[in-house]
Amino acid sequence: MPVVRVEDVRKSFGPVEVLRGVSLEVERGQVVALIGRSGSGKSTLLRCMNGLEAFQSGRIEVAGHQVVQDDRRLRALRQEVGIVFQGYNLFPHLTVGQNIALSPHLTKGIPKPEARRLAEAVLAQVGLSEKIDAYPDNLSGGQQQRVAIARSLAMQPKLMLFDEVTSALDPELTAEVLAVMEQLARDGMTMILVTHEMNFARNVADTVVFMHQGTIWETGAAREVLAAPQTPELQGFLGSSLK
Repeated sequence: MPVVRVEDVRKSFGPVEVLRGVSLEVERGQVVALIGRSGSGKSTLLRCMNGLEAFQSGRIEVAGHQVVQDDRRLRALRQEVGIVFQGYNLFPHLTVGQNIALSPHLTKGIPKPEARRLAEAVLAQVGLSEKIDAYPDNLSGGQQQRVAIARSLAMQPKLMLFDEVTSALDPELTAEVLAVMEQLARDGMTMILVTHEMNFARNVADTVVFMHQGTIWETGAAREVLAAPQTPELQGFLGSSLK
């Protein structure tokens, strides 16, 4: 059974329809890159998968949970789906370790000592073991983003969603965050990412989904789609993204 199944989803903000009958399936262990111009519906689709945006029609099932606007069911969904945004959203008054251990302790009832050990493990996974007692303000942007990824990993998710996580970072910091994501892909994590990093999409993603005007315009194996786009819209997008 697919980890993600999206069926004919439509979403509007007022009179503007931003998702126009989108359907998509993602298998376990698959890495899917959503690409396209700003306003094409990529981030909205990602947020619908996690229940952060309500959609008007269609159906979404993620990790065995049907996505509906019900607080109890959304809490259960979010225990199995991690999402990382462009903003790090770390609590500045908590240490790195405390930021990571908070959700496992509060939502899963994991005792604090065990949650601390879990924080140590996921920080090692993102290469920041030495920062467990540091505060977010003392970290670089790239380090804060890696902590945000570690915080999601601490919930032991079945799916990770990444929404433009490197767009606010300079090239050096972008590289360190992408290296963590690449390792997650090698480790078999199911991932869907909205990105403008075409080299990363080409080299790490299994599948590329090009969205245009609220629809899936082209999709297929990442290397094939990016090497030989079939539509003028994708050709134009790739040409502008390389400039």
